[in-house]
Amino acid sequence: MAVRKIIWIDEDKCNGCGMCVRNCAEGALTVIDGKARVVKDSFCDGLGACLGHCPQDALKIVEREADDFDEEEAAKYAGSLKEKNPGHRSAGERQTAHHHGGECPGSKMMLLRNRSGGPQKSVPAGSADIEVKIKPQLQNWPVQMKLVPENAPYFDGANLLVTADCVPFAYPNYHLDLLKGRVVVVGCPKLDDIEFYVDKLTGIIEKNHLQSITVVHMEVPCCSGLVRAVEAAVRNSGKRVTVEKVKIGIHGEILEE
Repeated sequence: MAVRKIIWIDEDKCNGCGMCVRNCAEGALTVIDGKARVVKDSFCDGLGACLGHCPQDALKIVEREADDFDEEEAAKYAGSLKEKNPGHRSAGERQTAHHHGGECPGSKMMLLRNRSGGPQKSVPAGSADIEVKIKPQLQNWPVQMKLVPENAPYFDGANLLVTADCVPFAYPNYHLDLLKGRVVVVGCPKLDDIEFYVDKLTGIIEKNHLQSITVVHMEVPCCSGLVRAVEAAVRNSGKRVTVEKVKIGIHGEILEE
């Protein structure tokens, strides 16, 4: 047994929704008595893929003594759950289905309707679709979190905008209301490694003098992982930087935090 990274669950914050259970490929998590639990230390790889799926911010990666991750054993365990009952869903999954209609809110299919009440149709843009004609406000390239260098010259002295990649599609006034006057990095906490985001953002904050940070995320629970990554990066950097949080609804409105 050695000291290594492994998941830790804050039981005071956990509401037993089971989102983490559904998003742990190794089957290391389950829900018991209304709280998420680690089934077995050796099933947890410590990479934190589940972090961005917890709407309560109840999960984090810690370093402690634990059995080594056993990839083969974890794969057999996860496979055995399906073999025993192909239609079986864990307690966490059943509770998630109860709360969210059987699907993760971040990937649930929806047909969004326009303001006239009808479904969106492929038609040429008309005056009813245009409120203003704006100039593009993008100041830097690249924008993807995985591609931007931490010491890029445009970061120094900048107002940093950390944007979930769905935001510009959902929020029509993104360029003028949010992007203008800011340097942007973009990511998806559901699809990418949150710990990588924390490390990258920590490096950006440490190596540059940022005026402020604005993090813009969608209303779906998994997207809040981007907020947690920014907050963790600021703590890790030891710097005092003002952080503003903006939540965007899937229908294109700014929501209260």
